[in-house]
Amino acid sequence: MVSKNQQNLLSKMATGNGHGENSPNFDGWKAFEDDPFHPTDNPHGVIQMGLAENQLSFDLVEEWLMKNPEASICTLEGVNYFRDIAIFQDYHGLTKFDPDRIVMSGGATGAHEITVFCLADPGDAFLVPTPYYPSFDRDLRWRTGAQLVPVVCERSNDFKVTREALEAAYNSAQEANFLLGPFG
Repeated sequence: MVSKNQQNLLSKMATGNGHGENSPNFDGWKAFEDDPFHPTDNPHGVIQMGLAENQLSFDLVEEWLMKNPEASICTLEGVNYFRDIAIFQDYHGLTKFDPDRIVMSGGATGAHEITVFCLADPGDAFLVPTPYYPSFDRDLRWRTGAQLVPVVCERSNDFKVTREALEAAYNSAQEANFLLGPFG
């Protein structure tokens, strides 16, 4: 017989369904993993179009970085340029360099999640114009507890965000009892 403690080895977060694997986005990932497209070996395979990175140019970027290591502040050759880059940004008004306020992430997903953790408490909501990256539902909501409220943008006006669309999304969020920060 399995005890209650043995059944609950993982947290509710880890065993919950909020990670988004039961979604059309992940169905596409699974189909791609099972049958990936290749122009000659598998021309009828699945093309991965839900990935938020350009894998078509990795080889070009890697080759260029190998030839120009001083261009990356993440190499021994480029580390000496870090201050110059930071100072350049200061002089041009982009940002101020404060080493105590630097946060690094492993990519856009991590950066987005960190931003949500910093700006929102569980139950707070963000208005997000549509169409948006389908993995935002997982990337921005799963661990943070924040909600996304779509701002419906129409093709008829080239998907511009309108005041009417913002107000409709805001009213929808209020009806759902989501918190919208200092403006809600």
